[in-house]
Parts: sequence; structure tokens; C-alpha cells
Amino acid sequence: MSLLVEGLGTALPGAPVPQTRFAAIAAPCCATTRVQERLLPTLYRRTRVGTRHSVLETGDGNDAGQGLAAFYPRPADDDRVAGGPTLTERMRVYEKHAPLLAARAAAKALADAGRAPGEIDQLVTVSCTGFAAPGTDIALIDALGLPPTVGRTSIGFMGCHGAMNGLRAAHGLARLGGTGSVLLVCVELCSLHFAYGWEPQRIVANALFGDGAAAVVGRLAADDQTSDAPRVVDHVTVLLPEGREHMTWYVRDHGFEMSLSPTVPDTIGRGLKAWMEPWLAGHGLSPGDVHGWAIHPGGPRVISATEEALGLAPTAGDSARAVLADVGNVSSGTVLFIVERLRSANVPRPWVTLAFGPGLTVEAALIR
Repeated sequence: MSLLVEGLGTALPGAPVPQTRFAAIAAPCCATTRVQERLLPTLYRRTRVGTRHSVLETGDGNDAGQGLAAFYPRPADDDRVAGGPTLTERMRVYEKHAPLLAARAAAKALADAGRAPGEIDQLVTVSCTGFAAPGTDIALIDALGLPPTVGRTSIGFMGCHGAMNGLRAAHGLARLGGTGSVLLVCVELCSLHFAYGWEPQRIVANALFGDGAAAVVGRLAADDQTSDAPRVVDHVTVLLPEGREHMTWYVRDHGFEMSLSPTVPDTIGRGLKAWMEPWLAGHGLSPGDVHGWAIHPGGPRVISATEEALGLAPTAGDSARAVLADVGNVSSGTVLFIVERLRSANVPRPWVTLAFGPGLTVEAALIR
């Protein structure tokens, strides 16, 4: 039994914020020397991110505070270790804005699928940038009019491969019966975890991540059932033998702290081919037979390392590069932004979604 992707929806808060503005706000909070002040804009440019979005700067009067610069003020003295807003302050913004953004993406996915909220049997919510209870799942029931009996599963803190965990869970939960219809919603407010101080790995994270939500409406269907909808036919997860500390995500007093080692692209590149080729071969495919690649853009080098490791054309990751340029890395939901782009461009299937997370974990799904 496959999971038909009947509807997709994405949502972003406010207008695009230029990467140059993010860099300007970061400078007084992170740089401690003139050399660092001059280097920081270069580091931001190297991400290949053009614009990102943040609930802290929506421009519609609903920002948290008065914008990014107000929420992350210049330190009162030269001590950049203070860390900025407390975790409590950051989570209060998450509690307010995450459900609203999630509901926008979910409503679009339902409309795209032509499904009424009452047809949804199972709801899967994914987030690694905030916690609250009652949380986004219950807020979605209220906002969308989902049945009070809808099954609820929340997947938290899995990182940038969270949508892949969510798809796998949704696929399994759809087998429980009823209409076989599921709603998957990923929502991430990465801009709430901007880190103060000059720590190179956190500087990279500051420069990459943005806010966004993505949703899927799926329905269980027999493999021989005729449909033009994308069909998720298989999932795989692999914990690479090295890289346990290459990508980490910890809860701390002043937000969630990410470390992102510059060795991540090389580690991914070394580990991909050994399991990707046999997995695809089990479906009668080679990497070259895959027409659409939704590669999670953990950075430009992650995309190119994936292309090189699998012997793909240097343009195979262009959809991922385009999403990275337009919205940055929005963590768990990013691969769904790329899938939406593949569908809009009528890229022929099969497609492979590929995402990476702490551990170092790789998750993939095959879409026919």
C-alpha cells in the first residue's frame, strides 16, 4: 500500500528579509573584533541564501516585539556570552506564532487535495524548534475544524529530517483504517534560536536557517490503484558510522544551540552511495533513473556533495538550491518545499527526497 500525496501546502511569515539585513543584525551580537565584523558578511554570502523569513519581522504589525533588531539587541557591553533572549522569551513567541503558520500551510494542503477537514483520520505534527502543550496539534484541530477524534502524533526534535520521519509515521498510521487520510504538518521557527557570540559553527547556523511551515495531505491506496498523484512507495533511514557530534541540537538557557561541523558534507558524501544504490536497485532503479531530487539544503556544499557521491548531473540539486536561495533552510519542512517545486515544474517521476539530521542521520523516501 502506497501513500498518495493528494495535497501540498507551504507557508512563510511576512515578506522576504534580505540576507544582508540578517548579517547587519548579527554583527553587533556576534563579532568581537574588527576582523570578525568584516568577515561576517562574507560568511553569510557563502550560504547562497538570498532571502529568509522570520516571525520576528513580519511587517504587518504582528511581529514579536518590533522586529529582529528589537528581539536581538546589541549587548549592553562587550560580553557576547550573555546569549540574548532567554529560552522562556523565545518559547513564548513560538507558542503564539507556530500554530498560526502551521494552520496556513495545512489549509493550503487541504484545499489542494480537495479534502474536507472532517475526512482526516490522523494528524502528524513535526517541529524541532519549540515545545508547548496543548500544542500545535490541538491548535490545528480548532483552527481547521478537524474531528475531535482525529489521531494525533507529534514528532519533536528530530532536526532537518523531521518531515521524513513524519511521512513514514503518516504512511503507517494511514493503515489503521477509516478513510486512510492523513495530514502531516511541519512548522519551524528557526529564527528564534539565533545565537550570540563568535562560535564559527553557530555563525553558520545563524546564517542558514529561516522560518516556514509545510503540509501534506496523504491517503493510503493500493499500489495498483490508478492516480496521477505522487505516490510514496518506500522509506529508508541510515545512521552513518561517523559524525555523531558533527551536527548537534541542544536545549540551553538562551535558546536551542546548533553545531554544524564543516565536515558534514564530506561525511554525507562518503556514506551515501553504499546504501543508496542497493536501496534503489531493490526498486529496479539506479541514481541516474531518478528524475527529481529533493535534497535537503543543509548548505550549498551538502547539495554538491550529494550530486558528486551519487554520480548525478551537477544540476540535479538545482531545485534545492533555488529553495535555499529563496527561503533558506527551514529545517524539517524544507524537503516538502522542494517537492512542491518539483511538482509545479512537472518534473517526471520517480523522485527521491533526501534529508539529514543530528547523529548523523540520513532519511530518504522514493516517490513514484
